[in-house]
Amino acid sequence: MEDVDMAGVVSMLEYMAWVEKSALPRVLQVSSGVYFQGSIYEVSGSEVCLSTGDLVKVTGKELLSASCKNITTKETCELPLDHAGLFKLVLEDRPYSTVKEIVDLVPADLDTRSSFSFTSHSDITEEGNVVKAKEVLTLLSLNPGKEPYAQCLVRGQDGTSSEVLLPLSCNGQFYEHSNTYAYSLKTILAKPCLLKRHFNSTSVQMCEGPFQITPIYQVQAIMHLRKNMVQFPSSLEVDVMDVTDQSQHLTFVTPMTLAEVMSQPQQSFPTMAEVLEGLEVMPLLKCDWLKGLQKGQELILHSCRDSPMVLASTLHGKRAQQHFLVSLRYGGRLRRRPREFATVYELQVAAHRMPGLTVTVSKHLEALSEGLDSLSAGDQLEVLHSQTVDLPGDDRKQAMEVLVCKRLLDADDEDEEEDEKSEEVKLPMYMEGPFVEKIKDKKKYSLADMVQHFTLPLDVKVVMRDTDLQSDPLPDFPALRLKEAVMESVVVTSLPSQPLKCFELPSRWLNLSLSLKKDPVPWPAGQPPELHCETIMELTEAFYYELQKLSGELDAPPPLPPKRPIEQLRQTPKTTAEIKRNSPRDHRGSLPNQMGNLTLHSTTVVKRAPPPPPPDHLDEPPAVIPRKLSAPAPSVHSNTYVRTPQKNKAEGHDYEILDEFVRKAQESVMFY
Repeated sequence: MEDVDMAGVVSMLEYMAWVEKSALPRVLQVSSGVYFQGSIYEVSGSEVCLSTGDLVKVTGKELLSASCKNITTKETCELPLDHAGLFKLVLEDRPYSTVKEIVDLVPADLDTRSSFSFTSHSDITEEGNVVKAKEVLTLLSLNPGKEPYAQCLVRGQDGTSSEVLLPLSCNGQFYEHSNTYAYSLKTILAKPCLLKRHFNSTSVQMCEGPFQITPIYQVQAIMHLRKNMVQFPSSLEVDVMDVTDQSQHLTFVTPMTLAEVMSQPQQSFPTMAEVLEGLEVMPLLKCDWLKGLQKGQELILHSCRDSPMVLASTLHGKRAQQHFLVSLRYGGRLRRRPREFATVYELQVAAHRMPGLTVTVSKHLEALSEGLDSLSAGDQLEVLHSQTVDLPGDDRKQAMEVLVCKRLLDADDEDEEEDEKSEEVKLPMYMEGPFVEKIKDKKKYSLADMVQHFTLPLDVKVVMRDTDLQSDPLPDFPALRLKEAVMESVVVTSLPSQPLKCFELPSRWLNLSLSLKKDPVPWPAGQPPELHCETIMELTEAFYYELQKLSGELDAPPPLPPKRPIEQLRQTPKTTAEIKRNSPRDHRGSLPNQMGNLTLHSTTVVKRAPPPPPPDHLDEPPAVIPRKLSAPAPSVHSNTYVRTPQKNKAEGHDYEILDEFVRKAQESVMFY
């Protein structure tokens, strides 16, 4: 590649390859190319319009890949950054004026320099050592000290060799010698001096060279008279010219993210801004002010700050759960509410966060194994600690983690001895509750005091609304669970139509592009008004779980009950609930007993045996034994709504006759 004239017309590829990242931003003018006459192209998800004469302000670049152009055939291919092939320099008969210029062709790692050689056009004398012209010098090492020098091995024409130290500033005419060193693609892209050179590939998969290698960058730029940031690869076939010095009077709109707005000095606020790119299609929040964050909407940015918040959720119920980020500046009043725990494991987790937890058992709970304890409805438990115990078994003892609690007996019973007022019980972690937290605190707290005095999570009830809010949704819920405290960096913002009604934009969650403006704010200078800021942001379900994952607050599932041997399961008696659940309610809905003998691998089909024929003595109805009554029984009329129509005995079969006799016997008993 020839030296690029930064003041002349060059291709976009060449310009971006040579301009230093520290020299940006630079203003370019489109001269000619494929993209002209107002044509619009969709490049990397950005709408790019490059017309002849357009001005582009390049603000950044990121390395994407490399362009590999065959010098002979002019064919071009694109190589990824992790390309594994190696390249060798094509030797050029061009002189280097100093030792530094020629040794810069090799990378900094020392183990590769022994394969790089060069010669001098004239004799060199250094510290009594003479290097004759045309003698081969092989680079061994570099000393980057105060007076940098190169340690070289000199091979004389008579076969002798010696070492010499050459200052990097040594002047002369130095030429490359035949070298065996091969360069990786990353090494070539990292050294600007190598981008001027041609290479041959050592890979058999690539055609013969020589090749010219040029980096391809992802260019970030601002179009003149356009407000949005664009991105495009530098490989676009566009010729440009650097006109930075001639464009000092031009004003380019600078898009800023909320994070970049946060980095602005506090003296910059309050200020006006304009939305360049609105929020994504699926926003993370459910707030009324979201609809105002559309493209072209003006905003008032009041300040930037770190806002402490609490992640809160409604409890599970018939209605879908709702989730909120509530600022500690929330003005409502809250009262603690008893929490409900479904398992012993949940008790253990809650007690670990808040020692001294006391709960009430809501229903009778049988002991799940020998060596464990049962509970009665109304029992009060103080959670102590967890431990591992050995439970007795048929063959061997089984280790199980249990939660040790103190059962608090009724303190009003004065006949109880002091040592009988409490006892320890052992409960397995998988034991199901429910358990209800026992709370005697009826005090009303602010949200800030609640977070300061108690350990989250907590169940609360909002008993007094925030009067500064136009609409406070939190008192409408029977309970809220305060999950955790978080700190969010926010931009305090309002709309020009309601300049005093503010809301907070979380900078790390909202993908918003803004442009700061120099327009005056809508109040007298030096007289900031009293602002009223929203303190509640409702979250979407997906965003809530993302926050939970980031904070690591998702609790592990409770442990499963231990597996028992099959023989033990068969011998274990069934509870009354299991017997009722497994018993058929109606003979029409039950399966025959023979179905229990079927398996997936069974090949024998079990058929139901036919019913036996009715005996002859059932031709007459059974005798009805009269009930002993103290008084004559009144005549009872049959219920015509439940009796079935009688059939003629002659018309029915033997089975129908049997059913008729059985029915009459049942009605006789029923009407007595």
